[in-house]
Amino acid sequence: MRVVLRIGGSIIATPPNPPLTNQYTDLLKTLRKEGHKLAVVVGGGKIARDFIEYARNVGLSEQDQDDLAISVSRLFAQLLARKLRQLAAEIVPTSLPQAAKLLKEKKIVVMGGLRPGMTTDAVAAMLAEKVDADLLVKATDQEGIYTKDPSKHASAEKINKLSFNDLLGLFEEDKHKAGIHQILDPEAVRILQRSKTRTVVVNGFKPENVLLAVRGEQVGTLIE
Repeated sequence: MRVVLRIGGSIIATPPNPPLTNQYTDLLKTLRKEGHKLAVVVGGGKIARDFIEYARNVGLSEQDQDDLAISVSRLFAQLLARKLRQLAAEIVPTSLPQAAKLLKEKKIVVMGGLRPGMTTDAVAAMLAEKVDADLLVKATDQEGIYTKDPSKHASAEKINKLSFNDLLGLFEEDKHKAGIHQILDPEAVRILQRSKTRTVVVNGFKPENVLLAVRGEQVGTLIE
């Protein structure tokens, strides 16, 4: 199975979480032993958003702000790739064709952002489309997708399964801006909808949830 794993910056980067990073390393090794082809897209989390705010406060453009956030995400990708040693590609890809080529070489591909105006969610969605992935798993800081933001609304209810159309209707933000932070960004959802990529959103603080999702168990929220 070709799997794209999107690890939210809120999981291993906010704050940096070495024990959890080690758990993800073990998880990826397990999935690799099971024969899966793996690509991982890592976000920069609060550190990336702090750099965006810093850049904004000194008067840099939104493109410059995005460039800095991309650099942060690539640092976290480089760290995870080095932890995986010989199982991972030696470089952090900076383009989709490069990532697809490395995946064909049977390496675990680990990457961050690509270009300004594109979130790491969108990168993961585009990569999934490029390599014809069977599944995209988003590891985030919530148990799945809710009817409302559970951090703001006590009445929010978790949704076990929904369509891409239904998901687009839940968004507060409908376009990219530097530092956008919601469960999946709208552009990523449109790409996944177009490519018909089966997607599961899980609580990434429990890496075993990713394993369950790949094995087809009921966990988190399924989008298809």
